[in-house]
Amino acid sequence: METMTFRAMLSVTLVALAAACGSKPGGTPKTAESASGAIATEGVGQKTSSAGDTMAGKLPANHMGRIPVLEYHVIGGEKNALYTRTVASFKADLEDVYKRGYRPITIAQMLDKNFADVPDGMSPVIFVFDDASPEQFSYIQGADGKLTIDPNSGVGIWEDFMKTHPGWKNRGTFCLLNGAAAGHNFFGDNPKFHGQKKEWRFQKVKWLADQGFELCDHTVWHARLDKFSDAVVQEQIARNMMAIDSVVPGYKVRTFALPYGIWPKNRQLAWQGTWTDPKTGQAHPYKFDAVLEVSGGPTRSPYDPQFDPHSIKRVEAIADDIHKVLDGLDKNKTRFVK
Repeated sequence: METMTFRAMLSVTLVALAAACGSKPGGTPKTAESASGAIATEGVGQKTSSAGDTMAGKLPANHMGRIPVLEYHVIGGEKNALYTRTVASFKADLEDVYKRGYRPITIAQMLDKNFADVPDGMSPVIFVFDDASPEQFSYIQGADGKLTIDPNSGVGIWEDFMKTHPGWKNRGTFCLLNGAAAGHNFFGDNPKFHGQKKEWRFQKVKWLADQGFELCDHTVWHARLDKFSDAVVQEQIARNMMAIDSVVPGYKVRTFALPYGIWPKNRQLAWQGTWTDPKTGQAHPYKFDAVLEVSGGPTRSPYDPQFDPHSIKRVEAIADDIHKVLDGLDKNKTRFVK
């Protein structure tokens, strides 16, 4: 299906992705509508944990405040790096936001102004996981063949945290790659990447959708979009969306994350375009409600007239940047509060 020129560009970009992702390879109600904003909300309004109440208290409402959108890549490794967050640091981040009175939602929920999962007097936080690495979501296969979630993978850590922190739910946004190098193919496609098997990939993606997480487009293999023609840009985006649909048929992908935070030459193609399959002649259109930048600090509230859903800022999980941003929001009283 691909031309020789496209294969050459693919090879170059795969090398770039491997470098970008570091030296390593690399009770919630179920709903398949997490990306459309139709989130189940059982238990909303109930008393949160004493830890959250004691540390943050019930703050006065501020619907014009900023919302931290936190950006993660690889969860693991010996030390923190540009694209790597150690298990200990990730756990500390979860504890920090929880004690400050933040509760997780998805990008789609923010777009819809759906803060039902956030108790009054508390704040929303959005965790976004880019690149679909096996460190984010791994299975362990027992002697009986049964699969369990690796407790040291990002999803495993999240699940354990939820068990001991009332009010914390399976809400977050996973920006997926379906054909990248170093195991970045729906969380691992070869046993050499943390023991993950190719046949487990679809199961992981479907589990995320079923549990209430949001699935987000991030291109097929993390292409640096400014280097390619409009046709290739649209193919990269549309084929990733098609791959997600093959796992969860009919799933409405509403969010797109820019690889490397770099825009295509035709900026609008980041949120709307059409790729026509040269073999079948079938057109595959896409249209996203949100586009995620790489950095820029906490994003504006969707109630803010200056909020631009096609340019949502994020806070990278680098060093103690998240902690500093949250400190700043508290000090200046500029955090969104429901």
